[in-house]
Amino acid sequence: MPKTIRIASVNVNGVRAAYKKGMGEWLAERDVDILALQEVRAPTEELRKLIDTADWELHDHLATAKGRAGVAIASRIPIREVRTDLGADDFDSAGRWLEAYFDIDGTPLTVVSCYVNSGEADTPKQDEKWKFLDAMTARLPELQAHSSHSLVVGDLNVGHTKLDIKNWKGNVKRAGFLPRERAYFDRIFGESGASVEGADGSTGTGLGFVDVGRRLSGEVEGPYTWWSQRGQAFDNDTGWRIDYHVATPDLAQRAATYAVDRAASYDTRWSDHAPVVVDYTF
Repeated sequence: MPKTIRIASVNVNGVRAAYKKGMGEWLAERDVDILALQEVRAPTEELRKLIDTADWELHDHLATAKGRAGVAIASRIPIREVRTDLGADDFDSAGRWLEAYFDIDGTPLTVVSCYVNSGEADTPKQDEKWKFLDAMTARLPELQAHSSHSLVVGDLNVGHTKLDIKNWKGNVKRAGFLPRERAYFDRIFGESGASVEGADGSTGTGLGFVDVGRRLSGEVEGPYTWWSQRGQAFDNDTGWRIDYHVATPDLAQRAATYAVDRAASYDTRWSDHAPVVVDYTF
């Protein structure tokens, strides 16, 4: 009998605040097997008070700066090993990258919880984002070489195409939709080994990974995963699709369903991001 593994990812915008607003109720009802969190912003002992380790195996990676970033993976499936190393030592990726390795009935599976820097155009913050994107794209082929079933999920803080941002015209010069940022994603999702022209006119080699959300949703606007807290962005669905499941081709073929758990109303949200939930069949 095929086995379905439900993998959910969400930027919680502070896990303690998220639980106060209803995250625990969502998690109790959603039947998730592997949960990836970003922007946890809490020490390990506080996270363990919220996610019951009697039910979940839990690993996290804290940011260097207290109360910033932070990623975690909670799983009802045994985790064989974790890794947090990413790239060279000349930049700080702490709290932004956590790999977990699984065995699904003999099939190796790698799941990464990733939180890419938000950046800010033409500032040192954007320089750090470039370094992270460089390190991430260098690591992706290594993940695939290790397991043909590898998955990077999380808040990647880039809208890839015009379909991924409602107000794309007003954001082409802002971090999150800069042509150079989008070019990284052109290469990530480009045909493996092919020459790919990026949104900024650059040329690079395609990595062959699959945007599971786009593949299963089709060429439609959104579905968005983040909305500004300002104005009527949520009510008007003026959002950004910046939370992804980035899968190797073999794993992407196993993706059966894709859902963005958008809250029913502004006042029932427990984060400014919505969970992205995908069922994979093994």
